[in-house]
Parts: sequence; structure tokens; C-alpha cells
Amino acid sequence: MPQLSPLSWIFLFMFFWVVVLMTAILIWWMKKFECNLNVGSGGDDYCNVENKWSW
Repeated sequence: MPQLSPLSWIFLFMFFWVVVLMTAILIWWMKKFECNLNVGSGGDDYCNVENKWSW
């Protein structure tokens, strides 16, 4: 494997964190979309998931 220049390591580092961030946003978006699918059920509760956190 050839050695990378410092600038290439910086771009590789930034690319890695952008991919991690986009994956996290995509997972959050899919979870939000799945929760909003119950809008047409006739109730005010859009999502029946209980809050597991105490705050």
C-alpha cells in the first residue's frame, strides 16, 4: 500500500466522519418516517413508542 500525503489523510479522515454522520442522519430519518406512518389512524398519537429515558 503506498504512503499517502498528509493532505490525503486529512481528506480521508473528513470523508470517514461525513459517512458516519450521514449514516446516523439516515437512520434517524428512517426511524422518524416510520413513526409518522401512523398519521391516518385517526388519533393524535403519531407514534406509540414509549420514552425509555427518564429525562
